[in-house]
Amino acid sequence: MPECSSRRRVRGVTAALTALSFLGAAALTGCTGGSSATTKGAARPQSPSPSPVRVWDVSPASIAAVGDSITRGFDACSVFADCPEVSWATGTDDGVNSLAVRLLGASKAPSHSWNHAVSGARMAQLPEQMALAAVEKPDLVTVMIGANDACRDSVRLMTPVADFRASFEASMRQLRGAAPKSQVYVSSVPDLKRLWSTGRGNALGKQIWKLGICRSMLGDADDMGTAAVARRDAVQERVVAYNEVLRDVCAKDLRCRYDGGAVFDYRFTGKQLSQWDWFHPGRDGQARLAEIAYRNVTAVGPPA
Repeated sequence: MPECSSRRRVRGVTAALTALSFLGAAALTGCTGGSSATTKGAARPQSPSPSPVRVWDVSPASIAAVGDSITRGFDACSVFADCPEVSWATGTDDGVNSLAVRLLGASKAPSHSWNHAVSGARMAQLPEQMALAAVEKPDLVTVMIGANDACRDSVRLMTPVADFRASFEASMRQLRGAAPKSQVYVSSVPDLKRLWSTGRGNALGKQIWKLGICRSMLGDADDMGTAAVARRDAVQERVVAYNEVLRDVCAKDLRCRYDGGAVFDYRFTGKQLSQWDWFHPGRDGQARLAEIAYRNVTAVGPPA
């Protein structure tokens, strides 16, 4: 083989190796002249998933109410008796102007609303009420429950927060199984400590309290000793925890709206409490609850 040809082949191989080395370095650095090169198989930035859209109709055409004595109008008309006609949710009393009347009109409210609330009910009984409400497949279900879970004969007997949560979640599943498109409006549990503070100024009311109404909060109403104060504070803390559960569970359902603590924050006056027990809402108090509910149900967005 001639020497010149051999030298030419060597120089050619060297040049090829040099070129390959340069290309490899460029591939590793990933850029030349400001261009952005991506190595094969490299992960690309992912766009954030869109947030689920909450669904809410501000003009429901039918309403079912579930809950406890407040929604039944207990002690609003006579002592130790339900008075559903003054219920904030489904009542027909002109002075209350219930949520059903405000949304559906006075003529349609009686035939397009149902009250499944039960005086004395606790959260553990809500799944059964939800099952009854789901039968009508209402556009809106109102929920106000939890006061009786805190209003027990002693602090020790109050419903544990975990049990309260489990029962509320079961209630929502019960409704969704039969009425997946029903909206749910959840009222916060009232501030029981503030009700005690307001009602204790009435001597007759305190005598009624001695018959056994909400002993955990109202028992020994004038006792301001350390133990009594601690007992009332424990009930207050439990109510706050219940409201956090209502908010959290409701937030997971795209057709549920919590009142943002509006009922808990509302300062009932003596005029708005039952003249029979000075604890439950009277007619005027029921009207205030109806106003709060109507404002939140018809708002474009949920309460802050």
